[in-house]
Amino acid sequence: MARIGDFAPDDLIGWMGLSPTIGGALGGYADAVYRHGGLAPRVREIARMVIALDNECEVCRNTRTTDGEAAGLDESFYDHVDDWRTWDGYTDVERVAAEFAERFARDHVGLREDDDFWGRVHALLTDEEITDLTLSCALWLGQGRALRVLDVGQACRLTL
Repeated sequence: MARIGDFAPDDLIGWMGLSPTIGGALGGYADAVYRHGGLAPRVREIARMVIALDNECEVCRNTRTTDGEAAGLDESFYDHVDDWRTWDGYTDVERVAAEFAERFARDHVGLREDDDFWGRVHALLTDEEITDLTLSCALWLGQGRALRVLDVGQACRLTL
């Protein structure tokens, strides 16, 4: 049951109307991540899905991108997110993005302090990609947790 307003549990956007300035800015932030970010679609999606699982956010778990198949984002890609460390369908870049996302969500201080990890990251991603990954993870972590805390949007299936 939604924790604010008289919103149906699957109303993904309506609740943000209670804070139109911030809600609108959040919409712009999301648009920037998906339309203007510099991450390859598979790198973006593995990081997004790792955070979606950590957040227990159904709308995030159910979200797919319209150009997914062209980018190699079939359901097998999504089915193995829990196995990102071992599934042979992910590349080294995708694995480091998944690790970044998991640690961003669970242990940001340990992530910051891990020089070995940062060596691996810098071997695979540019500074611009690292920045995009960080800002994207911030969006997904915050937005996904807001949806779960308020219990809105959990029945939605969204295509971006």
